[in-house]
Amino acid sequence: MSDNPIELRELIEQVKEELLSQEMGTNNKVPLFSVDEVELELQVTVCKEGKAGLQIHVIELGGNVSRDDVQVVKVTLSPLLSKEERIRLYKSRYPDRWQALEDAAVQGGLKGGSQRPLGDLP
Repeated sequence: MSDNPIELRELIEQVKEELLSQEMGTNNKVPLFSVDEVELELQVTVCKEGKAGLQIHVIELGGNVSRDDVQVVKVTLSPLLSKEERIRLYKSRYPDRWQALEDAAVQGGLKGGSQRPLGDLP
């Protein structure tokens, strides 16, 4: 293990910050996917440090840790609002963007299929 181990709470906080980031590359892209759940499966070490309680550290790649000391932890992060609630809020807050999002979602779901407009389909 390195001299500066990564704590589990630090890793989860970094994942949360990445998910909440507004950066999408370019300004003209619309969101096409929603994140319904993020599942992290981590190898960690657990050690007791005095009266402070347990310390859980994520094992870094190439870390020098005995396999006997390693525990596997699965952490699932889910949004507080349902997908339906998020869609409803997006529609009410960004009505001018809703049509572009809807069009992109339809086109994204039709990849590999017919390139004809929906009105032309039998």
